[in-house]
Amino acid sequence: MNKVFAIAKKELTAYFKSPIAYIVLILTISVFNVFFYMIIDQNREASLRDVFKVMEFMFVFLIPLLTMKIFSEEKLTGTIEFLMTSPITNTAIVLGKYLGSLIFFTLIIIMTVTYYFIIEYFGQPDRASILTGFLGIWLEGSFFLAIGILTSSWTRNQIIAAISSYAILFLLYFSISFTNSLSGPMEAVIRYAGTWSHLGNFTVGLITIADVVYYLSGIIFCLILTRFGIENRLWR
Repeated sequence: MNKVFAIAKKELTAYFKSPIAYIVLILTISVFNVFFYMIIDQNREASLRDVFKVMEFMFVFLIPLLTMKIFSEEKLTGTIEFLMTSPITNTAIVLGKYLGSLIFFTLIIIMTVTYYFIIEYFGQPDRASILTGFLGIWLEGSFFLAIGILTSSWTRNQIIAAISSYAILFLLYFSISFTNSLSGPMEAVIRYAGTWSHLGNFTVGLITIADVVYYLSGIIFCLILTRFGIENRLWR
């Protein structure tokens, strides 16, 4: 476990040494702030439901930028060979890198908690729905990170890794639009596979086992594939 934390610390340090991380951080918070005030001014209600929807949409674009170099850069520089031959299991490598990116992402979420205190000061918000909303957006972002790390393990080219992440995330995010032309079991499968309905339940204060399983199983599945991805020479 100490090796996992050591890799996570190394990954987190790499984030703060990268200008891209600061650009993404500043851009994300700035955009969120603008939309927060626009939404509150327009809706005139003490709720963050629409803010969470904006955050979800923005993370579709921003998270691939955070994850594209996690394994791709290691492969490009050749340090992946050194890392994999060190006395660290491949599972620890994957978990450590994921944990480091998750901590950085969590910092972004923590910075948006100020929105709650603002609407709490000026109104009487539904605290339960806001709490579950933050949990939902954190779980969804965690899932997006796992997808980004998976695609980064496929290639040494960061651009290809980012584009692959975008392809998967766009498919999951916009899959709800395909249900209009489907019916029966296929519609139910597509609807469950998409992210839209799952986060929607969290934003109204509803936590279901199906939604939690969706995110957790997606994260675990992606991390398992990532472990196999860094071992498979076809991806090197």
